Amino acid sequence: MKYTPHTEKDIERMLSALGFDSIDELVEAAVGKNSLTRHSLSIGKGISEDELVRRLQDIASLNITVEEFTSFLGAGAYDHFIPAAVDAIVSRPEFYTAYTPYQPEVSQGTLTAIFEYQSLISHLVGLDVCNASMYDGASALAEAVHLAVKKTRRRKVILPRSLHPLWDRTVRTYMAHTADFVVADFDPTGRMHNIASLVDDDTACVVVASPNFFGVIENIASLEPHIHSSGALLVSVFNPISLGLLKPPGELGADIAVGEGQPLGIPLGFGGPYLGIFAARKEFIRSMPGRMVAETVDAEGKRGFVMALQTREQHIRRARATSNICTNEGLVALAATVFMTLMGKLGMKRLAELNIQKAHYLVERLTSLNGVSLRFSAPFFNEFAVSLPVSASLVIEKLKEKGFIAGLDLGKFYPGEENSLLVAVTERRTKDEMDDFTESIKEVIP
Repeated sequence: MKYTPHTEKDIERMLSALGFDSIDELVEAAVGKNSLTRHSLSIGKGISEDELVRRLQDIASLNITVEEFTSFLGAGAYDHFIPAAVDAIVSRPEFYTAYTPYQPEVSQGTLTAIFEYQSLISHLVGLDVCNASMYDGASALAEAVHLAVKKTRRRKVILPRSLHPLWDRTVRTYMAHTADFVVADFDPTGRMHNIASLVDDDTACVVVASPNFFGVIENIASLEPHIHSSGALLVSVFNPISLGLLKPPGELGADIAVGEGQPLGIPLGFGGPYLGIFAARKEFIRSMPGRMVAETVDAEGKRGFVMALQTREQHIRRARATSNICTNEGLVALAATVFMTLMGKLGMKRLAELNIQKAHYLVERLTSLNGVSLRFSAPFFNEFAVSLPVSASLVIEKLKEKGFIAGLDLGKFYPGEENSLLVAVTERRTKDEMDDFTESIKEVIP
């Protein structure tokens, strides 16, 4: 390994100091003889850099991407346009290679960016405080439920059946031994129902996703009185783009708001890295997970930034930490900050309008086809489910041949919904693409 700086003599001196004759002995002592393989790995001979790049390109070409196919797939990750300025800024070495800002005196650039992110998110969701980001939306929701259980000293958590199924699994895994879960089913409109009968004095929180997994907009204002009357907390799950048009969670009475920040200028990836948004009312500030950056002044009275609240286990709270989550998704939070700054208030509104207008145009086109109908009747944002006269999986497979990623088969998560197709429309979809998509589906159904 030509980049290893140690000479043979350096290695011998270190091994001698540790009491070992060879590196093999050191490794065996650390991991145990039974854990080591004694045969060569079947990885082939070494190849040149050019050959390696070609090999990786061949493997990557097996994937279907939104650059080659027209995507109507959403279900938590969306094909939005990302301005070139986002990548240009986050790729700058002072941001791209920056480590966690333990020392504020040498981390003012990073701390400033995080402070701006927190400020923008707080303004967007209408809540007092926002932390310095989390792993993804699912882990942010798990942390919100954890906070609610700890703060209220209650165990009952009400989850909507219309919550993203993978988020549901994450919350249940996270809180398996500290919470009891009750499911609120959805009615023919696609909205939660029977909340009043489910909430009681043992309820820690009610999770309300709006838009929910089906793209349906919940009537949070009608749910809020039932939730708060028993002392439970309202945890809102939101799509950040939808807040260009919809009332923010804070204005609707949410105590905690969480969301997936991927739509805010973050590229689609095979699971990430994405961005967990977490905001809350100021009374929960000392119970929030992760970090928070604050504005202050130095000894000379100059404006500066510091990590004000660090309730994680690596800092002063130790075993009494609110959570063991340590990572601030700094680079993707910066991408979201740049995106929101470029869009501005009017840009976010226009972006939301384009999403909702185009989604409704496609619904009109699809439901004009024989046997195709809208699955749920409540208002929706940029995602919706349609009932088909054939299985959704058949439509998805057939449309791949025509260059479309058609959407999600709801039957994968909801038994009995095998003929329901979840379709997402963003500002990137053109009228021609939506018309071609409709005609392609028409050719597949009877």
